[in-house]
Amino acid sequence: MDRASAHVIVLGNEKGGSGKSTTAFHLAIYLLYQGFKVATVDVDSRQQTFTSYIRNRREWSQSKGLRVPHPTHFHLPLTRGDSIRENQKVEFDLFRQAVMEIERDVNFIIIDTPGFDTHLTRLAHSLADTLVTPLNDSLIDLDVMAHVDPVTGEPRELSHYGRLVQRARKERMAIDGRTIDWVLVRNRISMLSSRNMRLVQTGMERTALRLGCRVAEGIAERVIFRSLFPVGMTVFDPLDEDLLGGLPSMSHISARQEYRQLVDALHLPITEHVDDMSGWNPSDETRQERDHEIA
Repeated sequence: MDRASAHVIVLGNEKGGSGKSTTAFHLAIYLLYQGFKVATVDVDSRQQTFTSYIRNRREWSQSKGLRVPHPTHFHLPLTRGDSIRENQKVEFDLFRQAVMEIERDVNFIIIDTPGFDTHLTRLAHSLADTLVTPLNDSLIDLDVMAHVDPVTGEPRELSHYGRLVQRARKERMAIDGRTIDWVLVRNRISMLSSRNMRLVQTGMERTALRLGCRVAEGIAERVIFRSLFPVGMTVFDPLDEDLLGGLPSMSHISARQEYRQLVDALHLPITEHVDDMSGWNPSDETRQERDHEIA
């Protein structure tokens, strides 16, 4: 990858439970297996779901003696000052400093953002080269992007988050003349076709056209993800019973294929695609045995 600095991937959505942290974690592990250096940043100082995923992986692999790749991870401390404005300033300064320190040492930085609007959320979005917005396959979740006609699926009015991203794009263009590749990802797709499902798909496609972004087929609703979180594993890890804590299933294999298709759809600057996870050398990962609180 011939770049002066890292490619920044931001996971953003103002609705909780959309799958941002799970998607961010899977992207990070996939890129590590391809031989890239990856840093991950969790700017949700309240919930820290992304950080929990990272820690679960580290603790499980240590307890089982497993050799699996780990990203260099940073998370914001929970600020407890009396002034909200001062807390936001502290978080803003810490985040900016962390990104500046690592952007030339890694190939990719993956940032997971909270499900609400903050100055930090806006900063993270303006830094994105690729913005990934997972959306559950429902009209309720689509409403976060734009208010759509319940009959035709035609967007009537952009939502707050849609306008937030549009502002971030303008800021990015003014700073370095580059745009943000924004991708809406259909997530938790139902296995059964229905009128509501078709309406959501139509609404998402028309909303994407209005917003100037792309739509990628995402991940179906699968039990496998709930079982992988406690052990910090992903569908890209080897299909090994000891590593997974149980026998792999067809759901696991299908989910892996879906995530591979999602990575392809993101059009990331990956110069070499390595099949069968052969790009990772376990000896290269000893430096990434803990996560770091940004301080």
